[in-house]
Amino acid sequence: MTTDPGDPATFRLTIAIRSDDLDVNGHVRGPAYLAYGDHARWACLVAAGVDPARLRTHHGVGPVNLETTIRYHRELLPLGEVEVTCEFHWGDGKTSRVRQELRNPDGLLAAEIRSTSGLLDLTRRRLVEDPARYWRLEATNPHLLNL
Repeated sequence: MTTDPGDPATFRLTIAIRSDDLDVNGHVRGPAYLAYGDHARWACLVAAGVDPARLRTHHGVGPVNLETTIRYHRELLPLGEVEVTCEFHWGDGKTSRVRQELRNPDGLLAAEIRSTSGLLDLTRRRLVEDPARYWRLEATNPHLLNL
């Protein structure tokens, strides 16, 4: 895990491509790309000092993913590595966005993932206003979440 010195709001994680991430043709399966993105987002939250269990127990909220899109640019190489970035973007309202890039070891862009997320009030079953406020309360390294 690293952050970009030129852009401290960009979190980076290198993940090994495993043999069970491959389809019968030796290509990395589409769901594996999404799993790399999910794994990197959770790793970023942990690095930022956020404990999802504490969000539930202290605030009664939990993260939810509302939309994810992926754009493929080139294939990932079997049994190699992929570098995944995370950039959180906050606005007004109930949602936030995460932009992620997946890159081959040579730095070439393999895919982009865009996600829209929110925090769900676990009692009311509705999204909370200003989710950044909750993340800010819990994060010990809020700069990793662009807060």
